[in-house]
Amino acid sequence: MRSLLARPEWRTLDSLSTKPGGIGVLPENSYCHHARGHPFHGPYHDHEYGFPRTTDSELFERLILEINQAGLSWLTILKKREGFRTAYDGFDVDVVAEYGDADRARLLGDPGIIRNRLKVGAAIHNAGRIRELRDEFGSFAAWLDAHHPLGKADWVKLFKKNFRFTGGEITGEFLISLGYLPGAHVETCPVWPKVLEADPPWRRG
Repeated sequence: MRSLLARPEWRTLDSLSTKPGGIGVLPENSYCHHARGHPFHGPYHDHEYGFPRTTDSELFERLILEINQAGLSWLTILKKREGFRTAYDGFDVDVVAEYGDADRARLLGDPGIIRNRLKVGAAIHNAGRIRELRDEFGSFAAWLDAHHPLGKADWVKLFKKNFRFTGGEITGEFLISLGYLPGAHVETCPVWPKVLEADPPWRRG
């Protein structure tokens, strides 16, 4: 489950256990509780977190953002989201996959994003890998669907085999945020019924 901080201990599936109480009763240690009414967390929580996405650019964006959160707060990433969008050409996989030295230097000098050499390199490498997977499976989403369902440990192994900078926390949160693993919302969250209506992959087994 997403945190307002950088990867907290309480963001585990255990924190999703809720007592009967109906929609609106939110555990105080949940992202659902802390995100309510927040100018950045609120819209992301209400309209994106845990909802399926299918286009290559949307999935690539989420992967870049999750990688860049490592060691930082999710709020920092959300505040820089438009900076990332501009810097990475709208998260166009084909464009980013062709980035060369000049683009790397540009990104490392851009204050609108996280200027980390390993994270920048991972974004470019991962774009190229997504393009290869798309050539084989048709799309990044189709590649994910072809391996679903997997447990988190198997997903992590698969991501480490194919992508850079994708450890357990990053891979897990990427998959939770897109509905491939459960855990985005507590069942008492007002957004929970909307997530179920969107029919995320974890529901389909």
